[in-house]
Amino acid sequence: MTATFLDLVDLASERMGAAVVAANDEFFAPKENLVKAEAPIWIEGKFTERGKWMDGWETRRRREAGHDWCVLRLGVPGVIRGVDVDTAFFKGNFPEACAIDVCDLPGLTLPDDPALAAWREVLPRTPLQGDAHNLFAIDAAPSATYLRLRIFPDGGVARLRVHGEVAADWARLARRGDVDLAAAEHGGVVVACSDMFFGSRHNLIMPGDARNMGDGWETRRRRGPGHDWTIVRLAATGTIRRIEIDTRHFKGNAPGACSVEALRLPGSALAQGGSAVDGSSVAQDPALDAADWRELLPRTLLQPHARHAFEEELRAIGDVTHVRFNIFPDGGVGRLRLFGRPR
Repeated sequence: MTATFLDLVDLASERMGAAVVAANDEFFAPKENLVKAEAPIWIEGKFTERGKWMDGWETRRRREAGHDWCVLRLGVPGVIRGVDVDTAFFKGNFPEACAIDVCDLPGLTLPDDPALAAWREVLPRTPLQGDAHNLFAIDAAPSATYLRLRIFPDGGVARLRVHGEVAADWARLARRGDVDLAAAEHGGVVVACSDMFFGSRHNLIMPGDARNMGDGWETRRRRGPGHDWTIVRLAATGTIRRIEIDTRHFKGNAPGACSVEALRLPGSALAQGGSAVDGSSVAQDPALDAADWRELLPRTLLQPHARHAFEEELRAIGDVTHVRFNIFPDGGVGRLRLFGRPR
């Protein structure tokens, strides 16, 4: 069974603004590789002047007591629910074990000596497997802005994915006026979809513009009746005033049309959707399936490779917590932005 926390945003993703800010050693491979969005790769026969090229963070062989470590600044403050310590391609050089600590510091104020920060252990020393996704659920973690990965005693880790819930500063965000209530960096989550064969549903609400078709949500070609859809749990209850739908890069495979429905679910602190890693559909929560969805944007034509903005077309339906984005009949969309006032 796939770990449910994998459907939460990666707080340590470079795409979210995360960075690796310190490490005690990075002799064979640089620490910055840990937060790359792309999956690690292997290049046979590629060497540097220091040894085999590896797509990860790798320290030298330790000949004295102690352990190695690195420190990440999370892209957004949040509560960690699980981690993936990915040791892909590290087979004879992966760490024996790891541990994870977090701390909450305002701004960018990590001490010159990271050991002086008030670290709190959230994952005790735990054995690792080589060339594998090491998935660890984390319970009762505090909100954090920095994370420290400790490896015992040395070795290499390809990627570190830190899945959790964003702790947005809504008092500050509300002062801006309308904000993107769906944005991942504010705490929005895409909880379900009908299909994501070519591109993950989570891409829809990622920061920035889609870089290419692979950086959007794209379904397979529909050969029967019906249409595709995805459901976004908003970061905060609010009234949506403007919708932006970006089909750029989708030139021969954009949807022909779309519509948007919404609802307000009482007490929706929100069941997470399931996880689909093979591009199949993700079943929605039964409460969402039985809910009374109201039309926010009627069925509207879409253009390929274009940015669409809808404001006057929206119906006044008040505060909502979830949005269902329907595309007809299928296709790909780079980004979905839902601007409004948080309640």
